[in-house]
Amino acid sequence: MNRFEFARPTSIPEALDLVARLPGSVFKAGGIDLLDHLKEHLIEPSRIVDLKAIPGLNNIAGETGGSFRIGPMVPLAQVSAHPILRATHTVLAEACGEAASPQIRNVATIGGNLLQRPRCWYYRRESNRCLKKGGDICFAVMGENKYHAIFTDGPCNAPHPSNAAVALVALGASLTFAGLKGTRSVSAERFFTMPSPDPQRENTLSPGEILSEITVPAAPRLRSTYTSIRERAAFDWPLVSAAVALRMEGGTVREARIVLGAVGTRPWRVVAAERALVGRGLHDGAAEAVAQAAVAGAQPLSGNGYKVELIKALLHRTLAATV
Repeated sequence: MNRFEFARPTSIPEALDLVARLPGSVFKAGGIDLLDHLKEHLIEPSRIVDLKAIPGLNNIAGETGGSFRIGPMVPLAQVSAHPILRATHTVLAEACGEAASPQIRNVATIGGNLLQRPRCWYYRRESNRCLKKGGDICFAVMGENKYHAIFTDGPCNAPHPSNAAVALVALGASLTFAGLKGTRSVSAERFFTMPSPDPQRENTLSPGEILSEITVPAAPRLRSTYTSIRERAAFDWPLVSAAVALRMEGGTVREARIVLGAVGTRPWRVVAAERALVGRGLHDGAAEAVAQAAVAGAQPLSGNGYKVELIKALLHRTLAATV
């Protein structure tokens, strides 16, 4: 781990200035992924700018009408335990409640969870100069790829690691960023990107920007849930996960958003599966049609074809949980 300066600003403008004035500076949220990068020598920052002391970044605020504004510094455990969010935006509370372990959820933030880098072991290994580190090869193609993506446009196969991102895309959330040139907002779905043309990026975050707010729209009459399959039920990364948000009229689905996690190089929204569900009930064989549509276009590598069958099983389970 290299030597670096440590700064704790008390405002967003001060934080932006601290990073802009010293090349190689980085922001710190909960610090879980940042510490891993430091230990693995994947980054060697000149200055770490801690965002914990900035007022307002660790608040959850309910708005008139049922929407929520969530600060990026809110710990995952706090999102999971929020009683109103758990009732109205269940999928987000459940997704945050399944991330990592209880100890990590009390430290790791929702913003850090969204912006964490992939957990691909080839990227994380210092000696491997893969595509995400400016190299010219994805080692997973011919190597160990049990946990890698089955949906990608190439050339990188690292699965997106965020639980919260899957839920926020399903809810139609938007993200607000602050930079030296002002603020901008983008939908969560459009924020996350594919590896082509730039495999070194997973999103549209610009250098020096801060995620300042997460806006989750109101969810009247919305049934939503998050489910996952893991090798170990306690502390483990999902093999596959699913966030489902349904708007019902009587027993009929009128609107559906289905997003898969741990199987794509970004949170993977399966529009064809949504179309297979809209206009149907949850008890008339719809789950099988949804499951088949969801895996269309999958391109497994040599060791992760099992994820196709897991997706099907998980969607059957997830739709049953929303009844």
